[in-house]
Amino acid sequence: MRAGVRAILGTAPDIEVVAEAADGREAIDQALRHRPDVCLLDIRMPRLDGLGVAAELARALPTTAVVMLTTFSEDEYIAGALGSGAAGFLLKSGDPRELIAGVRAVVEGGSCLSPSVARRVISHLGGGQLGRGAAARARVAELTGREREVLGLVGAGLSNAEIAQRLFLVEGTVKAYVSAILARLGFKNRVQAAILAYEAGLVPAS
Repeated sequence: MRAGVRAILGTAPDIEVVAEAADGREAIDQALRHRPDVCLLDIRMPRLDGLGVAAELARALPTTAVVMLTTFSEDEYIAGALGSGAAGFLLKSGDPRELIAGVRAVVEGGSCLSPSVARRVISHLGGGQLGRGAAARARVAELTGREREVLGLVGAGLSNAEIAQRLFLVEGTVKAYVSAILARLGFKNRVQAAILAYEAGLVPAS
């Protein structure tokens, strides 16, 4: 699995794999040594799982973005991981281009969530889709029109730079909007905001 991931990332000229690890503890050691922009973690690893690694890195290396690799059989695990600080969740069996795009997105301050993963998580979390959708819409009602627009684009996985380009805004303004949205909704990261955007129907059609 690691060899495959490394091979995929190696095809991108702007991505350098600085280290790899066989287990969670080694992943933390390597991350502290190299201080990478992104740590790509399997949810299931020996000695310490991906969620444990993500929690430790959030404290020790807050500027390092964490992206989790998952399978469909781990829906419940993903749902419990939304508060771990991870910037994204990608399928192990997904399109290789999705992996490269996801790494690039989180480096630029965005999030990455495989559409199929998003649907599964929302379905799992939502015991009743209609009720959850209504609750999500009520929750975002406190945001301004522009904030809801920005939230929808966060849900679409766009980075701050891409949102700025789409809305004809300065990137710093978008960053301020995103920070305000997260603070008002009580979220720790963009992935949580993206899930709410999906539930509230704010994500624009691609």
